[in-house]
Amino acid sequence: MPFDAVSRSISALGTVGMPYRWVIAVALVGVGVCHGATGIALRAAAEPGRILLIIGGISSILIAVNPQAQHGGSLPHEAFSLIGVVVMTIWPIAAIRREPDAPLGLRPGAAYAATAVTMALLVWFTAELFNGPLLGLAERAVTADQSIWPLLVALSVLAVPERAVALAGQQAAARSR
Repeated sequence: MPFDAVSRSISALGTVGMPYRWVIAVALVGVGVCHGATGIALRAAAEPGRILLIIGGISSILIAVNPQAQHGGSLPHEAFSLIGVVVMTIWPIAAIRREPDAPLGLRPGAAYAATAVTMALLVWFTAELFNGPLLGLAERAVTADQSIWPLLVALSVLAVPERAVALAGQQAAARSR
């Protein structure tokens, strides 16, 4: 019987004894390294958010090295999964910058919106945990959301210098009129 990604979790695909389990492990380690590196490099974000992003990355790596058992769960796997999902949900709020020229992804409105979307996806995922037919889809939606937001924040930070230069040019042009 083939693996059904819509109904079965990522953890089930990475279970000890599954063929190609290593693919899931490598992907989780890769995501973890990316989150950790982003947390270290994202100096525009408030420090608590950066720390939470690093913890989320470490959690992803620890999930990879603590797979579920073939029959039954794994307390370390579940604990690191819970830690990871909590910190990856709240890091946008902890990273907020309130300065008027803060990058878009670090502004309160964007951070609260990102967290609200993640919370809604988590409600869906939690409902699916109780024998829902879309568990895998809900889990993938949450993990995609939590992996895409750091990228969008980083891109918004990279866009700030260009925006500041453009704004300065517009202000200079307005003064010369």
